[in-house]
Amino acid sequence: MLFFWVLFLFSMRSAVADSDDDLMSFVTLPELRALKFDVAYYDREAVDDGYWFVAPYGVIEPETPTKQWKPCQVGPYIYDADGGLVWAGSCMFDNRNIFDFKAVNNIDDQPHLSFILQHAYHDDGKDKGIGYILDQHYEPDNAVAVTNDLGAFNMHEFNVLDGGKTALACAYRSAYVDLGDLGRPDEHGWLTAGGFVELDTATGEVLFEWSTRGDIPIHESVKVHPDSPPSGEPGWDYVHVNSVDKNAAGDYLLSARFTNTLYLVSGEDGHIIWRLGGKFSDFVQDFTFSKQHHARFVESNATHTTVSFLNNASDELEQGEDTSAALYVQVDTSVSPMTARLLNRYNRPDGGLTRLRGSVQTLPNGNVFVGWSERGFQSEHSPDGKVLMQASFASTRFSTYRSYKFPFIGRPTTPPDVVASVYGTEEADLTTIFHVSWNGATDIATWKFYARVAADGLPVLIGNTTKFEFETLYIADGYLDWVSVEAVDKDGNVLGTSEVHRTRAPDNWLFAGFQGDIKPTPDDPSILFGKTTQAVEDVEDPVDEYSQAKEAAKAVYKAYEVIRGVGGLLIFISIICSVGGLLAGAYWYVRRRRMQAYLEVPSDEGHSMVQRS
Repeated sequence: MLFFWVLFLFSMRSAVADSDDDLMSFVTLPELRALKFDVAYYDREAVDDGYWFVAPYGVIEPETPTKQWKPCQVGPYIYDADGGLVWAGSCMFDNRNIFDFKAVNNIDDQPHLSFILQHAYHDDGKDKGIGYILDQHYEPDNAVAVTNDLGAFNMHEFNVLDGGKTALACAYRSAYVDLGDLGRPDEHGWLTAGGFVELDTATGEVLFEWSTRGDIPIHESVKVHPDSPPSGEPGWDYVHVNSVDKNAAGDYLLSARFTNTLYLVSGEDGHIIWRLGGKFSDFVQDFTFSKQHHARFVESNATHTTVSFLNNASDELEQGEDTSAALYVQVDTSVSPMTARLLNRYNRPDGGLTRLRGSVQTLPNGNVFVGWSERGFQSEHSPDGKVLMQASFASTRFSTYRSYKFPFIGRPTTPPDVVASVYGTEEADLTTIFHVSWNGATDIATWKFYARVAADGLPVLIGNTTKFEFETLYIADGYLDWVSVEAVDKDGNVLGTSEVHRTRAPDNWLFAGFQGDIKPTPDDPSILFGKTTQAVEDVEDPVDEYSQAKEAAKAVYKAYEVIRGVGGLLIFISIICSVGGLLAGAYWYVRRRRMQAYLEVPSDEGHSMVQRS
């Protein structure tokens, strides 16, 4: 079995080397690379349940057709709470930039996903981008296209409202105007007016549209000054709308980054009901904020409204405070003057600034989940402000506009992927190595492995193993020619079955190191595994099996760490042998070591102002 040990040691070496890489690769999905997360927990028991929803991008503008991300990297991704991959949609959407990717659980009794597919890099302007709603099978329910004269589906917001019939999106329009708002009525120039639309998700029809032009004067901007020279087309981005939400009364909450203001807009006639923050706030307030993102209603009634948002407190050129923070604010409109008070503040854990983008989410258990954008930095906080978890991409090359956490059940329609390969130097020591994954499936507890003597032969159960990560490895004795797998949940229900695949074998066995005169004959699994099948089926406690595997894996890893220091390869082999069995578990425990604790995130992505945040 010397060949087996060499193979195992090589796998261990590769797994440890992987910890220095910022992307994961998979045998079963060679066309894909997924970002790794560095994760640190401070109170694992206190975090809420759910998966992480992120959409990594390299540059915020669409890539040129000559610059392709290959293998697939850019797009929508779901991760579990350990930073393990659950679903990669980058190949599905051709490595296009995706924004505002999240689970949507307010449509019906089934889970859904929503996001914006950014407009493509095309001179003809025909591909304006799309707002997508997917079902739990990752199939489109709705693809909401731009149906009016807007140049593109704006990247900031796709807010699917309760029931799923309508959604909110931001809108930008250029206009040639006089500069009377700046005291220069005889001069003219271009400006970009922000606003929002409410869309029919089935047809894309615009049901309601509102624009800042005429309601928010130019001099309310903190980016345009009385002496600013007139702009050419497309014009001053004087308000920069970046989020919109709707309450039960039918009014809209709008965030304008370049006025440092939140606006409540009437759903009846479009007038501004009140301004919070900025130069002309309608409230006496005990806090400040600027360059904010992602304003959301938390509670709203006739007299009091609670909102959450990210106080970026900075942009690429300036800052108003020392650190960014998620804010929860309550306004009282029943008193005169109206008041606004700070309920809670959740500072960025590293004390830095998120100068661009970001999000704030209230979780079902009351925790607060904050996306700080740069490098995918995100954190979860208890209601009283304790940092429970923080994580970020291992890569410095990617960020995500927003980060979310939601419960979700994924049921892909595609079958599980399995790749099996046979290795060995003699007939007596042949080994079949399985790699198995199922992109998007959320409830797999164990994998069952089957072999056949022929493609249409009867399946023989050869073993099972706990699912450890996105891709699970399993090692079986013998040369198993035709194989398949089943994904099983914690209750023993079969979630999905792979197609029958033929095991990969060397094209030239002699060159592969095989010592026999002729190529080996595949084993009959019913003979090789007939006596062990019942033992496999009698496993009653997969959780206990998982715990045993983890303990064995820990012992292996500790031994490996010691041996790395002294270089004793033979001692390492003897320790491995003494642990006994569960080698696949050991392999995957070491691979989990690649998710290291978060240290520090740079505060400035360095994007120019033309790359709108």
